[in-house]
Amino acid sequence: MASERVTLTVSDPEGEREIDLSSPNKVIWPEPSPGSGGITKAELAEYFQVAAVPFLNANGNRPVSLERFRAGIGGESFFSKNPPKGTPDYVDSVMVTYNSGRQHPQIVLNRPSAIVWAAQMNTIVFHPWASLASDTDNPVELRIDLDPQPGTDFADAVTAAHGLREVLREADLEPFIKTSGNRGLHVFCPIEPSREFLDVRHAVIAAGRELERRMPKQVTTNWWKEERGERIFVDFNQANRDRTMAGAYSPRALSAATVSTPVEWDELDGLDPTVFTVRSIPARLADVGDPWADMQKSPGRIDTLLKWWEHDLENGLGELSFPPDFPKMPGEPPRVQPSKMVAENWDSEGNRIEE
Repeated sequence: MASERVTLTVSDPEGEREIDLSSPNKVIWPEPSPGSGGITKAELAEYFQVAAVPFLNANGNRPVSLERFRAGIGGESFFSKNPPKGTPDYVDSVMVTYNSGRQHPQIVLNRPSAIVWAAQMNTIVFHPWASLASDTDNPVELRIDLDPQPGTDFADAVTAAHGLREVLREADLEPFIKTSGNRGLHVFCPIEPSREFLDVRHAVIAAGRELERRMPKQVTTNWWKEERGERIFVDFNQANRDRTMAGAYSPRALSAATVSTPVEWDELDGLDPTVFTVRSIPARLADVGDPWADMQKSPGRIDTLLKWWEHDLENGLGELSFPPDFPKMPGEPPRVQPSKMVAENWDSEGNRIEE
């Protein structure tokens, strides 16, 4: 028996395009709020058409990973980075270099039809790179993930975000903010694409360390969870190449169908991030517009933060840990939990000494 299918007409800059949507009545979110009824694949595709302009403004023209769920949020997920077989010609791609040195094409979304195609492919969460397809090696955004740890909540992340805004402005950068769609906050600064990912990572670490000095009881840059305590973690490793977070206006695979949503700074205090959902964002866009619409108009530079990084190096604060799947980096500390490290088993470069 053939599966149910509808044809959607999507408006692209080049003109209207028809896209087949299979299983349009498949429920993606069973019941986001009591008595609301489930959100279907067709409703998700409609959301992407309504939010296409701000979505592409934030996530378009850059490598993106698609987090796909064949059976809705209750099922298993997997990532599509490379264009799958049969990808239509209105979905673009770009060759990127991963941390291993391997090169491969990655999906690029440049028009509303491409987002709807991603919905047809059961995509819920979109994970864009911080660099553009025209220059994948040099980010156009400095990104900082403020991640609440056990014993902290969204309100604590808000307090940290206000402090971080002051730090970044002192470094001649203008920060923008969005909800993560979960418990945390994402702070973005537009930057000129003149530095590669490792430099931007060091700039993020410098900002995080300065924030930690000012708010030692509220904020931490400790990579190991056992050392973080009840503080907001500044996740500096999200600034690495091929490390991404949910993009602006991307839904999240959570029961309430929340959306990672750009907000104005004066909206933060007392904000309930769960009010931003697949069903509420269209009305918000109609009422208040997109707070990130002009984000890329005046990019800054990370020179001041890199001076702070060099100053910290001179004062004995070196490189921080990289994710476990990265190659060992110069000056990186040992990749072992502090509580499990026996000092004599590691050399001064953080490499294990084999017996």
